[in-house]
Amino acid sequence: MSENLDLSKAPLLTHLIELRRRLLYCLLFFAIAFAVSYEFSNQIYSFLLEPLERAFGVVENRRMIYTGLHEAFFTYLKLSFFSASFFSIPLVLIQVWRFLAPGLYSHERKSLFPLILMTPIQFLAGAAVAYYVVMPLAWSFFLSFESLSGESALAVELEARISEYLSISIQLIIAFGLCFELPVLLMVMAKVGMISSSSLIEHRRHAIIGIFLVAAFITPPDLISQIALGTPIVLLYELSILLIKITRADALFEERKQAMQ
Repeated sequence: MSENLDLSKAPLLTHLIELRRRLLYCLLFFAIAFAVSYEFSNQIYSFLLEPLERAFGVVENRRMIYTGLHEAFFTYLKLSFFSASFFSIPLVLIQVWRFLAPGLYSHERKSLFPLILMTPIQFLAGAAVAYYVVMPLAWSFFLSFESLSGESALAVELEARISEYLSISIQLIIAFGLCFELPVLLMVMAKVGMISSSSLIEHRRHAIIGIFLVAAFITPPDLISQIALGTPIVLLYELSILLIKITRADALFEERKQAMQ
C-alpha cells in the first residue's frame, strides 16, 4: 500500500522539482538583469528623461532635484528593479510555457502558443505608445502651466523630483503595457469557453465605460493621458471581437450554450 502511495506522489514531486528549477532560472536571470540595470541606471534614466527634455525644448538651467539624502539611491534601485522586471518578462513566459506545454493536447499547444508569443509583443507595443506618444503630450500639457515670460510677478517654474518623475513614467509604461494585453486575455478566455464574440458585442457599452474609468484611475489626472489610453483599448476590444470571430475561438462557448438549452 505504501509503495502505491509513493508512486502516486511521484508525478507531483517531479512537477514540483521542475517548477522549482524553472523558478530558479527566472530568479537567476532577474538577479543578473538587476545588476546590469543598476550598472547602467544612469543611461536608463536618461532614456526615460528624454520625453521631458523634448517637452522643455531648448532651455538652459533646467534640472531635476531630490529632497532626501537616500531618495536618489532608492530611485535608482527602483529603476533597476523595473528594468530587470521588464526584461525578465519574456523569459518568465517561456518558462511558464515549457512547464505547461507537456500537459496540453497538441491542438491546445498550437492554439495557445501564438498567444504566449504575442504577450511580450503586446506589452512592448503598449510601452512604446506610452513613451513615444503619451508622455510627450502629457509633459507638454503639464509644462503649459509654467509662467516664465514675466506675465506674473513671481515666475512659476517646474523643478521635478527624480523619484516622482520616475514613478509617474513607470506607472504610464506599465499601465499601457498591461492594458495592451487585452486581446490576448480575451482570446484565452474565448478559447476556454468563458466568453464569446456575441457576449462581447452585447456588453460593448459597459466595456467602453469600464475602459475609460480604468484609464482615468491608472493614468495621471489629465484628459490627454486618459483619452490616449482609453481610445487604443477600445480599438483593441473591437479587434478582439474580430479575431475571435475569424479564428472561431468561441466555438466551445457556443457548444456549452447550446447544450444548456
